[in-house]
Amino acid sequence: MNVGKVSSRINKIMREQNISIDELENRTGLNRDFLDLLQKQKDIEPSLGPLLKISRALGIRLGTLLDDQVSKDPLVIRCDELKEGLPMLPNEEKSATLNLFSLGRGKTDRHMEPFFGEVFPESAKDKKLSAHEGEEFIVVTSGEIEVIYGKEVHRLKAGDSIYYNSVVPHYVSCASNDKATIYAVLYIPE
Repeated sequence: MNVGKVSSRINKIMREQNISIDELENRTGLNRDFLDLLQKQKDIEPSLGPLLKISRALGIRLGTLLDDQVSKDPLVIRCDELKEGLPMLPNEEKSATLNLFSLGRGKTDRHMEPFFGEVFPESAKDKKLSAHEGEEFIVVTSGEIEVIYGKEVHRLKAGDSIYYNSVVPHYVSCASNDKATIYAVLYIPE
């Protein structure tokens, strides 16, 4: 992901829609300092959570912020092309708990957000559930993960999968001392 492009796209869409930083703060519930930083600095690494909130607040697909704006059909992503990840940062700290690699970047007309993900043991420390519109599908490819879904807890091993409505508060974390890997597909209605 080219972070500078993400910040530029957010700023451009805000200008086009005549949305102030105050209005974006109200719509997203995100910290004003974080939004100011995102607007002014082109090298920060926004995580998936805030990007989901921003895309919903702006009324656009998440892919609009992540795309290269050139649609490829069919889109083929090779394993050795997974160079740029989208880190999931707890409280905007710099220790990644989940690193997502977009598998749909380059297909602008998509309706799903597919990712390859690395889930690190640090993810089990601070489990903050989140919820958003849509659905999620996860397949574990290595290691073990824990998925908190509402009041339920599911432990998944390599080969296991889970499919759920993401309006229910949920959290995905590593369930062992070793990194786990997953494939995840998010569907977020427009």
